[in-house]
Amino acid sequence: MISSTPQQPPRRKISIFGREFAMPRSRGVRIGIGVALCFFGLLGFLPVLGFWMIPLGLLVLSHEFHVVRRVRRRLIIWWERRKRPAN
Repeated sequence: MISSTPQQPPRRKISIFGREFAMPRSRGVRIGIGVALCFFGLLGFLPVLGFWMIPLGLLVLSHEFHVVRRVRRRLIIWWERRKRPAN
């Protein structure tokens, strides 16, 4: 039997330190979460909020915007080359 409900795209996931976290299906919600994390990360000097929120917000936004995704990929390549021992 074929169901009449439209197919939904697979949920996007973020992998952090080997754990995967599912993101919301709505693009607007994902962008809102990313922007909110970056904004509240700028208020990291306040209690509870922290500067750790900025990279997490950029990670969420990198799944939506190619400019942020490109910077993330370059950072990953730089980090991996830095960790590799020199021969």
